[in-house]
Amino acid sequence: MDIVTLEESLSRPDEETIQTVNKLRGDIIVLGAGGKMGPTLAMMLKRSAPEKKVYAVSRFSDKCVGERLRDNDIETIVCDLLDRDDYHKLPKVGNVYFLAGMKFGATGNEPLTWAMNSYAPALSADYFKKSRILIFSTGNVYPFSRVQSGGMLEENPVGPVGEYAQSCLARERIFQYFSQKNKTAMTIIRLNYANEPRYGIIVDLARKIVNDEPIDLTMGFVNLIWQRDANSYIARAIGLSAVPPAILNVTGSGTIPLAELSETIGKYLGKNPVFLNKPADTALLSNAGKCFELFGYPQTGLTEMVETILDWIQSGGKTLEKETKFQVRDGKF
Repeated sequence: MDIVTLEESLSRPDEETIQTVNKLRGDIIVLGAGGKMGPTLAMMLKRSAPEKKVYAVSRFSDKCVGERLRDNDIETIVCDLLDRDDYHKLPKVGNVYFLAGMKFGATGNEPLTWAMNSYAPALSADYFKKSRILIFSTGNVYPFSRVQSGGMLEENPVGPVGEYAQSCLARERIFQYFSQKNKTAMTIIRLNYANEPRYGIIVDLARKIVNDEPIDLTMGFVNLIWQRDANSYIARAIGLSAVPPAILNVTGSGTIPLAELSETIGKYLGKNPVFLNKPADTALLSNAGKCFELFGYPQTGLTEMVETILDWIQSGGKTLEKETKFQVRDGKF
């Protein structure tokens, strides 16, 4: 499988997604489309409604990403979302998917982290005040929950740990402010953790096992979702937009023990994982029950996820070389 084939599979819409996207009034713009999920989400949106214009906005530091988007009939726009003067390049369309943000390297670069996660949202929310907006957020805005609880619900109090998570909550608050001020309908998505063969917790664990690096079990339980399923939920969730913004957790079903997941990966790779520490009583967990009630359960199970990702790795497929840092408990990313 090559990158084109992989992205085709991750962007293949189901019938429900096609129906939802076709019902949206107006064209679509994806802000921050050059990141981990932006390309395949933009492709899914375009494949769902080929007659709509889909714009992908990014600095496109990786020019290959822009080329693949254009090959899928998506119009790319090079733009710095921190530069107010750059916004004149952007068409004011009916539907906005805001994916821009900063996580990697947040520690040591806190000013840029806060700018990307709060100032860019302010500029975008004001510029697209007459549009419908879906916002990428993260489950990191929640506090840790007891493993037996099943994870945090949308109505539970937030409690971000560390400046990255705090800046993500700032992103939500900025959009909520502009939603109320301008009566802009919005949906906030709290996501964790999307997986595909180039990125995610399964990739992180496989790399550690292959390199005989110990796996810290302190964050002993995780949530996982296949990226195509996440893309589908997110594409459809813009239809929930409201004032004040609707909030939706997006993740997979079940709470997955890290040790068991590591042993499954190790068995596939023919290596025994090395563990450190014991699982804590709490972990960063979200409950996506509301999402499942609205849109149904994920189509891709854990076994298929693991097998697809490890097949990619063992065949020499490239990864993004970015760790999820899911083990972090002090908020320093």
